[in-house]
Amino acid sequence: MPLRDESIPEEQTQRPLRRLFLLYHEIRPSESRYSYAVETGMFERHVELFAQMREAESCEIWPELTFDDGHRSDVEIAAPILQARGLTARFFITAGWTGTKTGYMGWAEVRSLHEAGFSIGAHGWSHKLLTHCGDDELQMELVQSRLTLEDKLGSSVVTMSLPGGRSDRRVLAACAAAGYTQVYTSEPRAELLPLGTTVGRLNILGSMQPEWIATLFEPGSRVLSSLERRYRMKEAAKKLLGDRLYARLWAMVNRREPGTDGGGEGAE
Repeated sequence: MPLRDESIPEEQTQRPLRRLFLLYHEIRPSESRYSYAVETGMFERHVELFAQMREAESCEIWPELTFDDGHRSDVEIAAPILQARGLTARFFITAGWTGTKTGYMGWAEVRSLHEAGFSIGAHGWSHKLLTHCGDDELQMELVQSRLTLEDKLGSSVVTMSLPGGRSDRRVLAACAAAGYTQVYTSEPRAELLPLGTTVGRLNILGSMQPEWIATLFEPGSRVLSSLERRYRMKEAAKKLLGDRLYARLWAMVNRREPGTDGGGEGAE
């Protein structure tokens, strides 16, 4: 049954009724060849676009921002830019990396995001692809990450984003059993309110100009439906190639750097 996302204010659930969730991974002060890193100036332009869309009376699809992994740039770069324009976001945290992995937030930083009013969700314990986990390991990835986040934040955590976007019926059932009411995927689609138990998102790359992103929100635009078709083709390629070979090809195409996105296991 569809559930209302408590992180969406009541007054914002009336107009518009469609949401496009945008997925960021890392914001950097300078340009990078790594596809998943967005340069700070470019991110500021994205945020300005989203703020303008939210203010426009003609906005038919509402932009929502999410961040995966828990990189330090979430709190050091992204959060101040969002706050300056009065925007919020959802930050999905890889709990086992927090306070232990170079380049990622510590618990004090995660708490500061929570206290500033940003929504915090889980992104697994170690960023391992959940479809690769046995039953005990899947339990740890889902339950230990949620319980640790709740203990550190003093607040319930009921949303989960899938590492690498990987899931199947077993994984989704395990997410529900672990206490998650909504699971965020990497499937690019606009969502109707009230949100269902799975929520699609569009992966944002550093090369995506705000002018192109704006076309996703235009009335009658076919850009998003085209991206959905490409996503389905990519999913078919993953099944054909297998995750290991696909991850190696993904790493070359996206110029993955050591230590990013789970060492390549999190290829979208």
